[in-house]
Amino acid sequence: MDVLELIEGQLIANRLPIVAVTLTAVPLANTPVILALHWHGFVEVQLAECSQPVAFQSVPSSVLQVNSHWDRCHDLDNALLEAAWELGAWNLERAQVAPFMRPGADCAEATFAQHAFGKSTVFVEEQSPFVADAPDVDELIDMAGRTGYVQWLFRPVRGGLWQAPLDDVTLEAGGYRNPVCPLVGKPLVEAHRLTKSRREVYSLGRSVSVLH
Repeated sequence: MDVLELIEGQLIANRLPIVAVTLTAVPLANTPVILALHWHGFVEVQLAECSQPVAFQSVPSSVLQVNSHWDRCHDLDNALLEAAWELGAWNLERAQVAPFMRPGADCAEATFAQHAFGKSTVFVEEQSPFVADAPDVDELIDMAGRTGYVQWLFRPVRGGLWQAPLDDVTLEAGGYRNPVCPLVGKPLVEAHRLTKSRREVYSLGRSVSVLH
């Protein structure tokens, strides 16, 4: 799965800075995964086609269902590491989330899962925070309730809202890094053994002060 190519295609199409990129998957091989790009930008709200704007609304996040072949979450881990590395992110965060259809689960966990997969029942000024092309999202959320899910998150420098740290020695002048990412993914806990959510942070940037 070439996550980097998908992100770069969206960058070219939207021409807006990215705040963050997330990818969410249930831990079952070859199921669709959900890629979300969260943009920094606003659209004008007009009362009539030729009138002056009366307000501005945040650009909704772009949500894409990706149906590529993958065998293990380890494959996704490495694909996200490479994308985050080349797009200049300081780190990559991986959350392995426990099933929310379990005794004692907080009811908010179901809402968090919906948002992770790019679905929301909450509208801001009659607008969804997501523009989604994800036909299987309801089935994926249902599976996530029983098996848990994994979500990766990073904040790009190249094409992103964030400025590169001045002392990050891994970055090129344009806020990117050359391939290949030197890190490899770490094992996940088997889904049936997961009783609470776990978080892993891969550090990608390197500071001059740390090196010395």
